[in-house]
Parts: sequence; structure tokens; C-alpha cells
Amino acid sequence: MSVVANIGFVFAAGLLTAIATGLGAIPFFFFDEISDRWNVVLWGLSSGIMVSASLFGLVDEGLAAGGPLEIAAGMAVGVLLVVVAHEILVDVEVDPRQYEEADFTKLLLILGILTVHSFPEGVAVGVSFADLGLEGGLQLFGLTVPVLAVFMTVAISIHNVPEGTAISIPLRSMGVSEPRMVWWAIFSSLPQPIGAVMAFAFVRVARDFLPFGFGFAAGAMIYLVLTEFIPEALELGDNVPSGGKPELVAGIAVGVAVMLPLAVI
Repeated sequence: MSVVANIGFVFAAGLLTAIATGLGAIPFFFFDEISDRWNVVLWGLSSGIMVSASLFGLVDEGLAAGGPLEIAAGMAVGVLLVVVAHEILVDVEVDPRQYEEADFTKLLLILGILTVHSFPEGVAVGVSFADLGLEGGLQLFGLTVPVLAVFMTVAISIHNVPEGTAISIPLRSMGVSEPRMVWWAIFSSLPQPIGAVMAFAFVRVARDFLPFGFGFAAGAMIYLVLTEFIPEALELGDNVPSGGKPELVAGIAVGVAVMLPLAVI
């Protein structure tokens, strides 16, 4: 398959993860709101999936392609990039309530802020496709696709659902229509297919940096889980008996279980 076709395939995988974010708005077609208890479970599920995919998939694959120092260096840079980006954008954080009222310039700023959160996930998808078209993968659409890429695409897609729900909640309070809530949820993850293509193109050309790329994606995602997803779940748990901790643990356990096949493939 040509280079353009490969890039198109990776872009489609990244776009699929972005579209999955829109699924987080679907419950609002049927319910007025989602309870904090279920939101805590969803954030726990997302956290378990992300950490497991990072450790069982990205780190393990990185160690097969390189050494621990390369993985560690990549993880450190991934964490550093997220920290620096947050520091730069700390004074311009936006709330989903602003989406509907934003002009073009404001939307570009919002998209830039969303990139900090969703770009590392796109990178994870991109590097997982590094061996696209090579031997040893699954046959999909006439192309050999790495098993890791399939798991990572599914993992990021599942993870994006509670993110879409979190974005939709304030939009619901504004009276935004359900179809537009789906659109804004997808909009929040649009940097992912871009990040996927950039990472894929880089590691295909510079194969020596593949372990670093795996480490980068893993470090950024694990850091986001520890500093954003779990704190978000605990904050929502304030209104749930026992602080929502049992629900959070249950969600994490299910997320880890979903990704366990990565550890044995």
C-alpha cells in the first residue's frame, strides 16, 4: 500500500477515536442527566484503560524495540510537554459553555487548548501503527494491521466516551441541542487524528526513535490519568456515598480487565 494510503488509514483510525467522543453525548438523547456515581465509574474505566494500554501496550512494545533508558527518556519528555503546555495555557482555560458563543478566533484558541489534552492520545494511536503493512499483524481491509494498533484504537475510543459526557454536561445546562452536543464532543478530540498521522509519519521515517515515541505517548497518557482523570473522578465523588471511591476502583478494575489481553499477546 502506498505511503498516502497508509497515512489515510492511520488518519481514519484517529478520526474514529475522535468520533467516539461524540458517543458520550448520546445518553442525553434519552436522559436529562447522568448521575455523579456513573460519571465516577466512567472516569475510573477510562483511567484503567489508559494506564493499562500504556503499560501493557506502549511500554512493553517500546522495550521490545529498544532499551529502558529510551523508554524512560520518552516518558519524561511526554510528561514535560504536558506540564509545560498546561503552564502556558493555565490562564486561558475554557469551559465547554463557551463553545456555542465562540467566534472563529476563539474556536482556534479552544482547539489549541484541547490539543494539550487529546494530542498525546493521537500520538499513542500513531506510534502503535508503526508496523502497518508489515508481517505479524491482523488482516483488515486487505492490510496487515499491528495488534497493538487495534487495541490502542479501541482503548482510546472507549476512553473518549466519558470525556464526551463531561463536555456535554455543561452544554446540556445551556439548552444546547443533542446533535450539537455530539458535534462539540467530537470537536474536542479533533487533534487526535492529526497527532496520529504526525507520530506515524515520524516513527516510520525515523525508526530509531520508535522506543522513544512509545515512551512519550505512555508518559503523557499516564500523567494525564494521574493529574486529571482520577482527580476529576474524586471531585465528582464528593456527592456520592463513600466519596465515590468504590465506584472509581470498580471502574479502574474493569478498565484493566478490558486491556489484559495486551499483556499476553
